[in-house]
Amino acid sequence: MQHNLARGILLLLGTMVIIGTMDALSKLLVHDLAVGQILAVRYWMFFCVAAWMAHRSIGLGAAYASKRPWVQLIRSGILMAEMALFIQAFVYMHLGDVHAIAAAAPLLVMVMAAVFLGEQIGPHRKAAVAIGFLGVLVIIRPGSGVFGWPALLPVAATLGWATYQVLLRQVSAYDRSETTVLYTATVGLVVYSVAGLVLWQPPTAEQWLLLAGVGVMGSAGHILLVKAYEQAPASALQPYNYGLPLWAVFVGWLVFDHLPDAMTFAGGGLVIVGGLYALWRERLRRGEGLA
Repeated sequence: MQHNLARGILLLLGTMVIIGTMDALSKLLVHDLAVGQILAVRYWMFFCVAAWMAHRSIGLGAAYASKRPWVQLIRSGILMAEMALFIQAFVYMHLGDVHAIAAAAPLLVMVMAAVFLGEQIGPHRKAAVAIGFLGVLVIIRPGSGVFGWPALLPVAATLGWATYQVLLRQVSAYDRSETTVLYTATVGLVVYSVAGLVLWQPPTAEQWLLLAGVGVMGSAGHILLVKAYEQAPASALQPYNYGLPLWAVFVGWLVFDHLPDAMTFAGGGLVIVGGLYALWRERLRRGEGLA
């Protein structure tokens, strides 16, 4: 497929806007509805989209034929837990604060890929990881009482997301993308349908609209993300993922009238700088050896 970088960037930025807005809707809902109920509706819609895409592409039977089904199940389970932790964090923390911590995920992926996949990290990228983790500490400020234990929720969610990404690299080597997406949707559908029905509270008309928005945006975000990576190389698009924490800050101000404090801005800046520097060194790695 011929690449179109500009189109890929626009699609990825659109994905970041959709995800950040979806998280704002989730934050509006999670104070009154259980996380399991919110994710049940989201997975119902996501499964419909995933099943339709798999059916059109290779057929449902072929899509479910994974060469490593247990890895697919574990990966999907980790993603489910990560999503629940992330949404639960919105009960206690502001949107921009949560996303500032979550921005460290690419750096965690780098570390975990080195530990579990044997990928090598040179001194420059090790320094980038240190800068990013320092930024997370600046945001959380352990012992200061600013966030307290709720800050562990986005930290755990970020660790889960990084683990999911590493496992995703593994399964992509032997399963088609349709298989990976369909397993993700199916496992979430089964687990959160049970949890959602057990915890179900009748939503108001307004809450139904918000739930529908979460479901539609979750599915639309996934489709746009896939299309973005069809249009442009992953290495060229990675820096634009940092549009998400910036958009989350804007939406947090627009919807909840909250802006992160100076320390959170500073810590988030360190995380983003560390991540961008690591990406830059990754681009140079092929030309100069270990970076």
